[in-house]
Amino acid sequence: MELAMFPLGSVLLPHLPLGLRLFEPRYLAMFSDLLQAEELRFGVVLIERGQEVGGGDHRFEVGTLARVVDAALDTTSIGITATGTERFQVVRWLEEEPYPRAEVRLSDPLVWDPALDPLRQRVEEVVRRSLAVASEYAEQQFDPDVVLSADPVESSWQLGGIAPVSELDQLGFLQAESTEELLTLVEAATVEATGMWRMGWRG
Repeated sequence: MELAMFPLGSVLLPHLPLGLRLFEPRYLAMFSDLLQAEELRFGVVLIERGQEVGGGDHRFEVGTLARVVDAALDTTSIGITATGTERFQVVRWLEEEPYPRAEVRLSDPLVWDPALDPLRQRVEEVVRRSLAVASEYAEQQFDPDVVLSADPVESSWQLGGIAPVSELDQLGFLQAESTEELLTLVEAATVEATGMWRMGWRG
């Protein structure tokens, strides 16, 4: 499938919110085209090298579909709110004009095994404790008491998205081949990040 693409300096995981303000002509053109499509969705990938503004960046080739759920216009820009849905792999990049586009292949969704309940609960405790520690050193996007989805797969992704870890850690989460692998990666990265926060190395 072909997607309009929005390279960012952060990772979007499935079932996590995304807020953007569109002001570059290429992304205003993208949004105009999205309004004509059956679904208001685009792809988000992490920038490997370069900047969000102006183009010319190098990008990783795994990403997440973002579904637009709200938009607000002002005189110079468009503010949009989107939600991460499915993961994808970039098959090939297409023309950059009038905005970045790529041919992508959707990844298989993760499935839940009730035997993972103890692991998911443990990881949630680790992530919430880490958020509490990190908030002592820097303002965090998510509160330690943030409410998660009741769906276990969705909440597993959300734990990866709210954990105070690096973008490269979250890129690794995005490539997990099972829910167990996802939770294991989130736990390991969060434990390491917590130690770094306590030593004052992050933020």
